[in-house]
Amino acid sequence: MIRIRRIYDDVLPVNKQTLGQIQQIIKTRFPAADKNEIAQIGPKLRNPFKQRFRSLLLVAESLQGKVVGFALLLHEPEIGFVFLDWIATLSGKAGGGIGGALYDRVRSEAVALNAKGLFFECLPDERIACPDEALLKENRSRLRFYERYGARPIVNTQYEAPVKPGDTCMPHLVYDALKEKNPLRKSVARKVVRAILERKYAGICPPEYVEMVVESFADDPVRLRDFRYVKPEASRPVVEVTSREQIVLVINEHHQIHHVHERGYVESPVRVSVIKKELDSSGLFAQTPVHSFPDRAINAVHDPVFTRYLRKACQSMPEGKSLYPYIFPIRNKARLPKEQSVLAGYYCIDTFTPISKNAWPAARSGADAALTAAHAVLKGHRIAYALVRPPGHHAEKRAFGGFCYLNNNAIVAQALSAYGKVAILDIDYHHGNGQQEIFYKRSDVLTVSIHGHPSFAYPYFSGFAQEEQGEGDGEGFNFNLPLPEKVDGKTYREALDKALARIEIFAPQFLVVALGLDTAKGDPSGTWLLTAKDFEENGRRIGALGLPLVVVQEGGYNIRTLGTNALAFFRGLSESTARVAGTKRDKGERIHGVSFRYEVAPEDSGKVHRLVRITGFFSDEEVDVAKELVDERLAKGDASGYHFVMAEHYGRLVGYSCYGRIPGTASSHDLYWIAIHPEFQGRGLGRRLLLETEKKIKQTGGTRVYADTSQRTQYASTRAFYEGCGYRLETVLEDFYDKGDGKAIYSKPLL
Repeated sequence: MIRIRRIYDDVLPVNKQTLGQIQQIIKTRFPAADKNEIAQIGPKLRNPFKQRFRSLLLVAESLQGKVVGFALLLHEPEIGFVFLDWIATLSGKAGGGIGGALYDRVRSEAVALNAKGLFFECLPDERIACPDEALLKENRSRLRFYERYGARPIVNTQYEAPVKPGDTCMPHLVYDALKEKNPLRKSVARKVVRAILERKYAGICPPEYVEMVVESFADDPVRLRDFRYVKPEASRPVVEVTSREQIVLVINEHHQIHHVHERGYVESPVRVSVIKKELDSSGLFAQTPVHSFPDRAINAVHDPVFTRYLRKACQSMPEGKSLYPYIFPIRNKARLPKEQSVLAGYYCIDTFTPISKNAWPAARSGADAALTAAHAVLKGHRIAYALVRPPGHHAEKRAFGGFCYLNNNAIVAQALSAYGKVAILDIDYHHGNGQQEIFYKRSDVLTVSIHGHPSFAYPYFSGFAQEEQGEGDGEGFNFNLPLPEKVDGKTYREALDKALARIEIFAPQFLVVALGLDTAKGDPSGTWLLTAKDFEENGRRIGALGLPLVVVQEGGYNIRTLGTNALAFFRGLSESTARVAGTKRDKGERIHGVSFRYEVAPEDSGKVHRLVRITGFFSDEEVDVAKELVDERLAKGDASGYHFVMAEHYGRLVGYSCYGRIPGTASSHDLYWIAIHPEFQGRGLGRRLLLETEKKIKQTGGTRVYADTSQRTQYASTRAFYEGCGYRLETVLEDFYDKGDGKAIYSKPLL
């Protein structure tokens, strides 16, 4: 038994292993294949811009993960066609139906992408063009296979013309209409052929050859070769659309044991059942059982002292009884209160989240469900949904509250962070204070939350925008978007777009979505007005990031619309993820969210020291000098002669420059220092910072800037940077820094 799945990247360990098997199949089956092209299959999945095609990789594998076949597609969305670059099986035979199953899936994907047609190359099946008998037999078999689908070579063109004199066995261009009546128009064919020759064969086909071949497509519609192997009536050109990969659904089946019957406790078991009922009818989901995970996965996020308390406190409660915190002592970590009713307040942040006998086992089972979803994504699934309760996003490292006991989002993010950067997007009505607190000092996990402003929405004391942006290494990696009491779909999407832009800049390998459905119109715990159409569009926009996704259920208490809104969200998410995965923007694009400031603050001394150090570019002595210049500016102000431009990205220092007037000159300035965080190098920030510095110098009457750097090879990129920004090499002071290490002095007039 085999399954066909799509490989989206070469980041996950399971995908790396799969790619290795695919590359081995190519080397074995096609020994003459270009080694560089084989090696580039993985990078092309991540970066479609180099070749200007979007790569889609389909793999047929056994349930044990052995690859038995694969197909690589190149999608051109503007012209609207798909080119089948590779299709191969392990044995080289279509026997067993593997080749047919793969090609059926290829056609289905092409139709889903609204392609005008599917194109690929096949070597000729005429003896005059291919005298090798063994190869000729294989070519005929291949073209016979495709004729069964109505796909045939395009004729009456120069596509088979040799690029260089002596070239033989030139391939046919084969066209699969995908539909019974879908003739290929000349205008489309010419665009397709130009794209194939100029992009796929860049550096091989000279411009004059490309023009000759393109102009040879004169028939309209383009002619296809007559059927040679299959009777026309026996072909089946219509696509049998196969279902896309289903979303992995993991349900915390033990959630029902946690049922607080007190009036007003809206976090009830019916929430899960109404969502599941709606999902079951959609065909979008494939449920998988929950696996058990060790406590260390939980304690990597929560303080073990806290989790031990929570477990024991719940175990000690009588069946059917609940203990609500009512005394909240000032936290004294050295002296925990001994009275259970008081201790609950020590660990809880509100008065309505009780300790009960089943709270811990339900929450612990929910964490297992969330981890099961995370591991499904690590195994290569694109989307996994943990439908769990109780929720978790209000649980902090040492605290529970807001119906939450264990932070499932943080637990998932921590597990995924071992394989790459993770972003958490919290779209619950209430602020995700839990993951914010847990990851507040970390830069490998970005926490983003869209929520009701804390002036009116729980938890009231967190979720502010400017005051809460992260701390230490995590500075700039917490992004809050508090919104007013009345929010419709349009207003929400404006905030969502800002959140997604921030995530895109962070460029994570994984996205965790804390799905709150309490943003819906009529929800008893919220005030916003989102409808099913809004949830579908929000899912579509989130899916457009093209990232592996783990969705974890949080709030949502309007039972009438809960299931409808959940399904709408996943419809948009699934559709968008399938269409755009692998189309992430080039990292070199302009960075959004950068601001400049010109006054130094006491904390900048440590920030600059850390920034210069982590570039790995400067000596310890130089790092100390950078800090000393900031300290001198703080101590003496303008009299120090040092001025600064600080580049911040959502509040985090990511670059800076230091400059000052050269003593004894009328208007010349020295650029003493410019440094960019490694994460932002090569993305245009250095140029923007330098331009901002030059602008500040001009505003003070400066007319010329001087910059100097070492002549060592290590500083070649620095010299190229200055030259690229319009600086001219004035002179080199030989052996200035050391023997063989001169000082290169550059200058630029400020016109």
